[in-house]
Amino acid sequence: MKKILFIVLLFQQAMYGQFTANFNNENESSILSFFEDCDACGCSASGGSMGFNSLLNDKFIGVRYMFQSYQSKDGVFNNSPWIDENFNTVQIWARVPITKKTEVMILAPYHFLSRVKKSENQSLSGIGDITIMGFYNLLQTKNDSAAIQQKLLLGAGIKAPTGMFNNKNNGSINPSFQLGTGSWDYSLATEYNIRFKKYGINTNINYIFKTENEKNYQFGNQLNYSANLFYNAQLKNVIIVPQLGITGEEYKSNTDFNEVVPKTEGDIFFSKIGFEIGLSRFSAGFNTMIPINQNLTGNKVKANYRIAFNINYAL
Repeated sequence: MKKILFIVLLFQQAMYGQFTANFNNENESSILSFFEDCDACGCSASGGSMGFNSLLNDKFIGVRYMFQSYQSKDGVFNNSPWIDENFNTVQIWARVPITKKTEVMILAPYHFLSRVKKSENQSLSGIGDITIMGFYNLLQTKNDSAAIQQKLLLGAGIKAPTGMFNNKNNGSINPSFQLGTGSWDYSLATEYNIRFKKYGINTNINYIFKTENEKNYQFGNQLNYSANLFYNAQLKNVIIVPQLGITGEEYKSNTDFNEVVPKTEGDIFFSKIGFEIGLSRFSAGFNTMIPINQNLTGNKVKANYRIAFNINYAL
């Protein structure tokens, strides 16, 4: 996994990119992706790399649904039972251009979390942590007729503790059974796109700095990264963009009153397949992620799979 991350980093430093696609005979829209920089709580027991956002709209407002399936070991013994955990998230998201080179992304999630135990069923629901990120277009191919089109975005963001944090849940094997971190967290991001004819590659890296909350609990810093190959196919006024790639997450240990919480660090590496379909101002997308390798909380949390659907309207 570290070798793949090194390749992604090297690739981003070497180039910067953009992919363009026609929605109709009059309008063009850049195929861009951004970061779903959700923390290791609520929307994901092991982080947030649900992958790319809209592949077809460079300015939009939309709704995304995310489902994530996990199993957690309910106890510290070898024969302790495994319980099922389901994390559902409905997210309002938007990307709004401010100037020709700057844009703002807003992510506002609502979570439905549940776990099935022999003695009881537990559930949580409510607003999650709201994230606002700003991106700057550092470099871009200016000649639209150039054989290779490239673009590089640099960004930074802040996450507000709008989701409820309950420190009683930290006693469970899965410390991410929360609606929010309860802390103000900050992130840095970079995204690179390159296109040659109808083919393209997108890579992105996002690092989240997490702070201590009012309960003196602090989730560990988190690294998200991904690389995806996509293809632009057009049938009259309909655009279909399939994608195939990899994505991963790495986490530092959590701390409680500045003491390291054992077995809360981890990493996971996914394969990813998906597509988007665009017609006029509307687009819809789907992707699924299957773990290839994982080591979460000392192997006491297992990710089964993740899926996501989105519907967007171009502004």
